[in-house]
Amino acid sequence: MTGERRATTPWLPPRWFIRLAWHVHRGAYRVLGARIALWRPRAGKWGTLRLTTTGRRTGRPRSVVIGYLEDGPNLVTLAMNGWGQGEPAWWLNLQTHPDAVAQLADGTRPVRARAAVGDERTRLWARWRETDTNLDAHAQRRPSPTAVVVLEPAPDA
Repeated sequence: MTGERRATTPWLPPRWFIRLAWHVHRGAYRVLGARIALWRPRAGKWGTLRLTTTGRRTGRPRSVVIGYLEDGPNLVTLAMNGWGQGEPAWWLNLQTHPDAVAQLADGTRPVRARAAVGDERTRLWARWRETDTNLDAHAQRRPSPTAVVVLEPAPDA
């Protein structure tokens, strides 16, 4: 090469490993409970929460453990599906039924979900970039933009 830098895509584990990690984390939650399996975000680090949505087809409760940041009273996450194709089921569920329950390390709260847009999305994406320097490169793996999901306190909570 003649002085050019070759762009490299950051490494991601294989899809089967990402899915296995999700299952292990859910199992850890079931066995160890929220005090161990869920944690609050710290400076430059994201936290984890357990989100229970209503299934868009079944109407049944569906739970998933996801990463989040705090933005005032709101919780912010990315609908990234492990950087794979398609939208994660929890985000599709929230688009149909935006009311959900977020269980945090220190308690549970009802939330209402929406996608961040415009300047808000830009600002929140930049906050996520502070926790993952490869965020933009990982997002480029997806064929569609990654939704920035805001979980606001439910209005009647």
